[in-house]
Amino acid sequence: MTYFETIKCEDEEVFNLDYHQKRIAKTVGLNIDLREYIYPPNNKLLKCKIIYDENGILDISFTVYKQKEINTFKLVVSNTIDYKYKSTNREDLENLFNQKENANEIIIIRNGLITDTSIANIAVFDGNYWLTPKLPLLEGTCRNRLIDEGKIIEKDITIQQLLEVKKIALMNAMIDFKIIDNFDIINKNNIL
Repeated sequence: MTYFETIKCEDEEVFNLDYHQKRIAKTVGLNIDLREYIYPPNNKLLKCKIIYDENGILDISFTVYKQKEINTFKLVVSNTIDYKYKSTNREDLENLFNQKENANEIIIIRNGLITDTSIANIAVFDGNYWLTPKLPLLEGTCRNRLIDEGKIIEKDITIQQLLEVKKIALMNAMIDFKIIDNFDIINKNNIL
């Protein structure tokens, strides 16, 4: 099995490396100093993709990153999906994403609770605090950093709670913490 890390690079700076290294160690038990491998080729906003397995780094690539607009979501239910490790086999996630219809992205529901989108962890603003699912599909590096910094709090989030909030945020290595205060869930009436 192969796994990957997506790491943000900009102005030759490499972001959040400690959290990526911790995830690699947790995934395959390797302590790798990523500073020895990542050399951004230019100052642009780059997505560095590192593919690895239990033996070490297999491939490193850089692509210019362009953020896509995400403001419509479809709720999809899968009580069996398992994406605990950031595997290169994303077939189950892709099958769920293909159900998005006219939405830009999906929000995955497992056992009645919000988990993640297909590309990012999610948080909701309850009016006082930013809450992120206690049981995400994947413990993202940005999510873990924000929890450690006390900026988000882990909590079970129901579909009803999601439908009542006015702001959500998506977070991953490339977009950090992107607040979306004008969003729509296209199938909210069918899912409850």
